Amino acid sequence: MGKSSARQALIDKMGVPVTQATVTSGSVNTAYLAAGAGTPVVCLHGGGAGAVTWYPAVAALAEHFHVVAPDIVGYGESDKPDARYDKAVFSHWLKQFLHAVGLAKAHVIGLSQGGAVALQFALDCPEMVDKLVLVDSGGLGAKPPLMSLLSMLWLNTFPSSLANHVYARYILFDPARRDPDHARYSLEVLRRAGGKKAFSQGRGAAVSAFSSAALGSIQHRTLLIWGEDDRLFPVACAAKAAALMPNATLCRIANAGHLPLMDQPAAFNQAVMSFLLAR
Repeated sequence: MGKSSARQALIDKMGVPVTQATVTSGSVNTAYLAAGAGTPVVCLHGGGAGAVTWYPAVAALAEHFHVVAPDIVGYGESDKPDARYDKAVFSHWLKQFLHAVGLAKAHVIGLSQGGAVALQFALDCPEMVDKLVLVDSGGLGAKPPLMSLLSMLWLNTFPSSLANHVYARYILFDPARRDPDHARYSLEVLRRAGGKKAFSQGRGAAVSAFSSAALGSIQHRTLLIWGEDDRLFPVACAAKAAALMPNATLCRIANAGHLPLMDQPAAFNQAVMSFLLAR
């Protein structure tokens, strides 16, 4: 597989030295990016382009932390096996990945579907999670609008620039500002062999709702950070979850949609860093 110029362009935009590596997580070859030094922070992307989605946040995090951003199994440069692609599969993969890179415990940041993975992992392996950051997270009972689901289906079945453009209206506050390299790499990944498996074989299982009891059992200090104008997962879902989780707080970001790290990177990075650095 040749190197992607769009992926490399996004890595270059991170603005700090980034290591690109691959480890074997169980039977899965997992690509990941790493930057900075200190307490580890693991960044879990949502569906789409993979680890490079974190390009607006890596420099800020790497100033104080050792950032590890994997391409989750089924995405990016990692293997794309036949699998159920539900929360259990992703959580098991994450445990194996952390063992493979030598991390016994880390702060975990999860975006969208990655938030649901982070929550499941906190339930399955609470001793391996320090603080938890959920960014417009799946798994909190949101019911996205029908048209957003149809555009997602279109993009993941017949990936094209037009489908990508339409879907961007549901994930960004200002779709005109979408980074062209991020859009291009997202399409590249979907068009590769196995690139559609996580969507077609997962069928939304990874973002199915956690029970109130499950959310209430999570004791980790948690920040829910949300775009106030999220058209996929409304901020009301975050508020409800924050009320259930005993050590959770909610931070709303104005003029931001489903990807606040892209819509309002300065506000996003400030909120995350303040939370992770607090004693």
